[in-house]
Amino acid sequence: MIVWINGTHGVGKTTTAALVQRLVPDSRVLDAEKVGETLMDISPGLPWTGNFQHWPPWRPLVVETAHQVLDYTGGTLVMPMTVLVEEYWREIGDGLRQHGIPVRHFVLHADRDTLRRRIEGDTVMGPSDFRLAHLDAYDHAARTWLHAEAEVVDTTRLTPTDAAERIAVSLAG
Repeated sequence: MIVWINGTHGVGKTTTAALVQRLVPDSRVLDAEKVGETLMDISPGLPWTGNFQHWPPWRPLVVETAHQVLDYTGGTLVMPMTVLVEEYWREIGDGLRQHGIPVRHFVLHADRDTLRRRIEGDTVMGPSDFRLAHLDAYDHAARTWLHAEAEVVDTTRLTPTDAAERIAVSLAG
């Protein structure tokens, strides 16, 4: 199974995923961003689109990477990755279904003011214009399709540990 942890940039997906991994037996974290980083390392580079998710190879490579890892290890993959384009989510989901891989899709949500404070106060990555620039895209996705496609965990007043525990309880239930 895949536990996909979605949400906007800076909401706490990577931190929460590591905590979920500790709570879910026989699980491991696969960050789909690493697939994008691999594509970014191609030299000379691929035509820049502003986001590696827009490169057509990224989505099937994420699917195939997850499929191969699960075939090799079994268990559960916890995948923290922002996907705000519905077409991309459908492509990934369809590809995983074709391999017979069940997906539990969670979205970490926080109100806009909380997100802005978290992004601007991030002591690890520092303030990020990239993260702030995606708040509108997240709002649009949340209103139009994303929240209807996932189990929403409102982290506005939760710690990452609390969010991870809610996900683990949902998975066990």
